[in-house]
Order: sequence, then structure tokens, then C-alpha cells
Amino acid sequence: MQKMSDSRLPVMPSLDYRARIYDHYVHARTTPLAPTTLSGFAPQEPYLLRVIREHFPRDRDADILDLGCGHGVLIYFARRAGYSRIVGIDRSPEQVAEARRLKIEGVREGDLMATLAELADASQDAIIAFDVIEHFTREELLPLVDEIRRVLKPGGKWLIHTPNGESPFFGRIRYGDMTHEQAFTATSMGQLLLSSGFASLRCYEDTPVVHGVMSALRYSIWIVLRGMLRFYLAAETGQARGAILTQNFLVVALR
Repeated sequence: MQKMSDSRLPVMPSLDYRARIYDHYVHARTTPLAPTTLSGFAPQEPYLLRVIREHFPRDRDADILDLGCGHGVLIYFARRAGYSRIVGIDRSPEQVAEARRLKIEGVREGDLMATLAELADASQDAIIAFDVIEHFTREELLPLVDEIRRVLKPGGKWLIHTPNGESPFFGRIRYGDMTHEQAFTATSMGQLLLSSGFASLRCYEDTPVVHGVMSALRYSIWIVLRGMLRFYLAAETGQARGAILTQNFLVVALR
């Protein structure tokens, strides 16, 4: 049988899968991404207020850029806490439209890299990237890291929230979004950031925040289950100290 010439094979079109997903990012899903009212932010409030309280600059006039801000939930709580100079950028027109519907100020549509390129060196006190870097390939991520380091002031912070590849349930997050490209661990984050010139970083588990009876119960159960997982790691490897086991984790890097 004669082999078909490559020239006769159908040519598959090159499709930008990100454009298709991001253009319908809010509504092309089985559960709503944005709440109908601001009261829908309540489940996220305890955790985000803790992040703001513990990791945001002390100066309420700090220049803060939220990359991939979505419909602006972190900006909403930060502005409510007095950070009037925080602004956000997001690639998804639907996300930006939801922020406007919710009347959250400071959110605009745009490309993350193009936005960073417009900023002056050492112009930002903090950069936020919540659930963002996992959307980049390794090749795309390095220029992003370099640009963020360039625009941060000396001693400025980069707050990163991302899927944790060390978690036994990390696949729920890693594969929960079609545009996710990778997951990270504390070790791989150290490789990425320290080799790129950041001075230091610390990694934090997404522990339940106690703010009532039910959350206290959740926290207690989580402590027990985490202890069991650490015991398993210790039995297998001989050590479990410093293990980050939550599905996502927070990284705070200093310029």
C-alpha cells in the first residue's frame, strides 16, 4: 500500500485555546465564578483579610498591582482595608465586566506582560499574582518573573498563590482549569525565584481560618488529617518537617 504524501494530509488550524477559554471564563463553567452580589465574597473574606493583614505593605498608600485580578475580590477587600492605590489587570473581558457590575474600582482589561512593560523600574511596592503563574508555561514564566522583579522596589513583595504539587489532592486544582500549565512546590518556587534574583521567599499553607464554630471544627479536623499525612511522609522518607500539604499555597517573595 502506497504511503500518503505529507502534502496530502489535512492541515490542522492553529487555535488559541486561551482566547476561547478566557473570553468565556465566567460563564463557561458548571458553577458560577463571580457572585451575584458583594455578599457572595463572604466565604473568601477570612482568608483574604488574613493575607492583607499579614503580608501587605504597612503603608496604606503603597502602589500595588494585582495581576490576573479576576473580578476583583482581593482588590475589594484591600480597598476596604484602606489600600486606595491598588489596581488590577485581567485578560478576561468577562471577569472585568463582572468587576464593573459589582462596582469594584481599579480593575481593567489588558495583557499582563504588556502592562508590566509600561511600568518604570522599581515603581511598585507589591505585586499580587493570585492563581496566575500556573497559567504560564515554563518558557513564558521566566520573562514574567524578570519583569516583576524589575518593577518592584528594593524590598518590595511579590505575593503568589498557586497550586501545590506536594498536596495529595493537587490534581483537583492543577487540572481544574483547562488553561493551567503546571503546579509548583516550595522547592521549585525557590529554584525559580532565587535563581531570578529575588532575595528571599517564604511559603505558607492555605490553612483554614478560624472565625466561628464551624471553621474551628474544620481547623481541628484539618490538624488531625495533616498530622496523619506528615506521619506517612516521615515513615516513607524519614522526614516531614516543612512539608506544604494544602491544595494551594502562598508564596511571599522579597525583591
